[in-house]
Amino acid sequence: MFATAMRKCVIAILLSTVCLSAWAQNAADTVGKKPLKPRFLYNVDAAAWFDNREYENPYQIAQTLFAIRLSPEIGVGLTDKEGGEHRVMAGVHYIQPMGGDWPDVRFHPTAYYQYKYKGLSLNLGAIPYKYFIRQLPDFMRYDSIAYAQPNIQGALLQYESQHGFVEAMCDWRGLKSSEKREMFRVTLDGEYSYQGFFRYFVGGIGQFNHKSGINYNKNAKKWHESVCDDIYLSPNIGIDFSSPTPLCTLSLRASYIYGYQTQRKYNIGVHVHGFMLEFMANWRWLGVKNTFYYGDNLMPFYGLYGSDLNQGDPFYQSHIYNRTDFYVYLLRKSFINCYFSWNMHWEHFGGLQHQQQLIAVFSLDGLKQGGLLRGLFDK
Repeated sequence: MFATAMRKCVIAILLSTVCLSAWAQNAADTVGKKPLKPRFLYNVDAAAWFDNREYENPYQIAQTLFAIRLSPEIGVGLTDKEGGEHRVMAGVHYIQPMGGDWPDVRFHPTAYYQYKYKGLSLNLGAIPYKYFIRQLPDFMRYDSIAYAQPNIQGALLQYESQHGFVEAMCDWRGLKSSEKREMFRVTLDGEYSYQGFFRYFVGGIGQFNHKSGINYNKNAKKWHESVCDDIYLSPNIGIDFSSPTPLCTLSLRASYIYGYQTQRKYNIGVHVHGFMLEFMANWRWLGVKNTFYYGDNLMPFYGLYGSDLNQGDPFYQSHIYNRTDFYVYLLRKSFINCYFSWNMHWEHFGGLQHQQQLIAVFSLDGLKQGGLLRGLFDK
């Protein structure tokens, strides 16, 4: 019942937004008495990753993920008389695992409408994750899922200014069938910053994640699975000391994490709490990032439902967990970002674990833009 009501609510919001946008566009055209001129748009993104995980741990398995992703897209765009930019784009993500054959290839279509006006941005459809202002933290989005699921399926609403940002996402990630359940999540992330001698910032992120249940499945011979919810609220505060130094980044962030996990079939609700401290330093082509977590198991039902429910890194089942990434940029320009990262994971059951990542991201659009291209994980 809840999933049905939530689905109707989300669909109603999306349809209302599209209708209002179309009405506003038609009104602007009528007043101006001049047809708007569409532009042909195209872009090609690519990402490649070699991720070697030398894990011997109760929460993880040893494996190597090695693949390339090619993401071409085409569309049309126009600018209305108020300065708003409209784009309708369609394309596909082609994922080829190295060493795999044709049955191992994966396709993920993209099709979305995008509207931008000053600092406001609205995206509807199957939207590439690259449009996020800030990627979701590790306890909410595992890097394996980032490789395999490159799209948001729903809506992304953002506002950004010189003082910070806010962005909200609705991701409908499960279509009901004989073998699947309805699954979706809604996130809200934001930050306000003040630049003095140092940069001070305060913000937070929240998530409501829902997995519906299923009845008897004749093919899998599997009975009813419980309806589950996965809720996080995480306020944070921090400071960036880099402005008076030659470093690009020298920041410290402290976060409190509250989680509530429910399993409705058995009327079980688990409250979890934790504290996280993140340190990041970057100078030109060298960087280090350290994340320390202390608290409860943030994913108490991971052993039952895995990533169907919890989309974050399974290491956050540990009560004490530390991750240190040492990385070096091999290429870093407006159209390419390539870095090697040696990541060390420590938790109190499995001890020290190692991971090596070589990740490259390319964007054709970057050839006509300034700045530096961001990597898959905000490095």
